[in-house]
Amino acid sequence: MMQNNRRDFIRKAALAGASVAAIPALSACEGAGKSSSANDNRSNIYKDNELKSQLIVPGNNGIQITGTFLDEISHDIPHQNWGEAEWDLDFQYMKAIGIDTVIMIRSGYRKFITYPSEYLLNKGCFMPSVDLVDMYLRLAEKYGMKFYFGLYDSGHYWTTGDMTHEIEDNKYVIDEVWKNYGEKYKSFGGWYVSGEISRATKGAIGAFYAMGKQCKDVSGGLPTFISPWIDGKKAVAASGEALSKEEAVSVQQHEKEWDEIFAGIHEVVDAVAFQDGHIDYDELDAFFTVNKKLADKYGMQCWTNAESFDRDMPIKFLPIKFDKLRMKLEAAKRCGYDRAITFEFSHFMSPQSAYSQAGNLYNRYKEYFNL
Repeated sequence: MMQNNRRDFIRKAALAGASVAAIPALSACEGAGKSSSANDNRSNIYKDNELKSQLIVPGNNGIQITGTFLDEISHDIPHQNWGEAEWDLDFQYMKAIGIDTVIMIRSGYRKFITYPSEYLLNKGCFMPSVDLVDMYLRLAEKYGMKFYFGLYDSGHYWTTGDMTHEIEDNKYVIDEVWKNYGEKYKSFGGWYVSGEISRATKGAIGAFYAMGKQCKDVSGGLPTFISPWIDGKKAVAASGEALSKEEAVSVQQHEKEWDEIFAGIHEVVDAVAFQDGHIDYDELDAFFTVNKKLADKYGMQCWTNAESFDRDMPIKFLPIKFDKLRMKLEAAKRCGYDRAITFEFSHFMSPQSAYSQAGNLYNRYKEYFNL
């Protein structure tokens, strides 16, 4: 039934789009014999960019986003096929709202990679057409930003649930990347240990520790961070149709499990940026308070990964409703978080995104923060 409803929804949306596309042509036919005054009236329609939304909530009452992931190796959102000119423009849009850090979410996923890694190519990965790592580092340098390198994801964890597989490949990737890029660019500012977990996972503590330590050792102590997810009611498979589940972690169990994980990794992981989209909006303060308490306990920075896409829609994934993003950023500020980053500006907030709603989200965000 749900599948049929979804297909019906998509079919109706497509028909509606076709109807809208036909309106200009129909209007032209209808207006062929009408007076020029009717055409003149239509030509007077314009967008008044001086108009601003009349907010009925306090503005600038949340934590501002200062970092974003860059997702060019993805399996659940579409590529926008940008070249360097489009990326250069996007870095300008980012800088205009105060983003000073860009994080490549992963340097490769299975066989698709972002740079010509000799090690990964020898393992059967595909040659990329452009060296994205080099491009991002150059653009970061051009616009005064810091670039965080996201480690390689072999995909083994997603099929086996065992994170120890990721350690071996990244032994080579970390050394290779630092030698080829880290020593060359001042914009190389840190590392993202890209394994995503939500609970006590087999091998997670050992894997995070091993990879985090190697990152810091090879780079002279540059900062590292992780971005796990909370196993809340909206933590469902992206490939499925369900939007929520009955089984969800309690605040108490979440605290217990992450206390143990932080105890094992805090020496080599400097910050944690929990993804904020897997819990409901009235649960934000409870989970955020625990996250901040644990981070403080172990001397880690507490960031929020403010998801700028909507998990409440049957179509995965579209730009989020502004009020939802606002509520999450306000909760992070109330709970004393150190920083906000987002997944992910270029698809879901950029004025040049393939999704037209993203540019509107950008404008609402600027209005709220008076940027």
